[in-house]
Order: sequence, then structure tokens, then C-alpha cells
Amino acid sequence: MRLRLTIIVLAGFLALGACQREAEAPAPPFAMTEEAMGRYCGMNILEHSGPKGQIILAKYDEPIWFSSARDAIAFTMLPEEPKDIRAIYVSDMAKAPTWDEPGADNWVDARQAFFVIGSSRKGGMGAAEAVPFSTEKAAKAFAGDHGGNVVRFDAVPRDYILEQQAGAGSAPGPSGEVH
Repeated sequence: MRLRLTIIVLAGFLALGACQREAEAPAPPFAMTEEAMGRYCGMNILEHSGPKGQIILAKYDEPIWFSSARDAIAFTMLPEEPKDIRAIYVSDMAKAPTWDEPGADNWVDARQAFFVIGSSRKGGMGAAEAVPFSTEKAAKAFAGDHGGNVVRFDAVPRDYILEQQAGAGSAPGPSGEVH
């Protein structure tokens, strides 16, 4: 009887562990299509150059799209935005065909990406961009060509993302207000 109870308890722990691993797996990225509209600008994100972003929330089956990687990062910082984030993806500019065409399927998990901040390249709405790459080598090469510093997701400065930028039609302002 004791052996049977031990086996049942162990089986329960194994099943619970398997469920937790499945819950931790991030949702896969969606391909960017002509229907993708930017959360903050309300425009088709394909109309903008530079890297894009998408966030997948637990309660929705569709991603929230962003016309820039910077806007996707801002979403995670703004207190009024939902926090049930399952996944954050940004364009992998190491695999982008061009700056104007960042690619429909080349996404990198934002939390694993290397970002170049302070470069001479502007994002989709003309604001300073946090340019994402899947490798540090690609990020450093971009920074060598266009200036800026390489940082990880958790080290992107809040004020760089949330400060109002000149010419930024969709950029969040200092208060987190979207313009």
C-alpha cells in the first residue's frame, strides 16, 4: 500500500512538472502580414521602415503589432498596458533583407536579443530605435557602422524608450503617454 501511494505521488509530481514546462514555453511568433496594424500609430506596420515588434498576450490568440521594436519595449514598461505577456518578438535585423524590409518571419525573442541603442538609424515613425539582433556579433557590426551601444533587453534604458522624441508620431512621451 505504501509503495502504491509513493508511486501515485511521484506520478503526480512528474505530471505537474510536465505541465509547468509546457506553460513556460513561449508562444511562437506570427508572420507579419498586410493586416498587421501598429498598436500606437494605428497604421499598417509594413508602411514603416526598420525593425518591428509583436507581443503575444495570454488572453488573445493574435499578436499585438508594433511599427518599431522600441514601441514593443515601451509596451512592457508602461504601467497601463497588460502584463500577461506570453512572448515578445522583435525583427532580427541580422537576418533582415534590408532596413526598409525587415522580413516577415525573421523574429527573435526580445529577451534574448542584443539591441543597439543610440545609432543614427531611425525607427518606423522617425524616432530613435532600439535595433534588435539575434547575435552580439551582428549588433556590434551594426554599431560600428551606425554608432550606438549594444545592450540586452533588461539593460535598455527606460528613458531612452519612453522619452519623447522629435518627429516621433507614435513614440511614448515622458509620462508614458503615446503620441
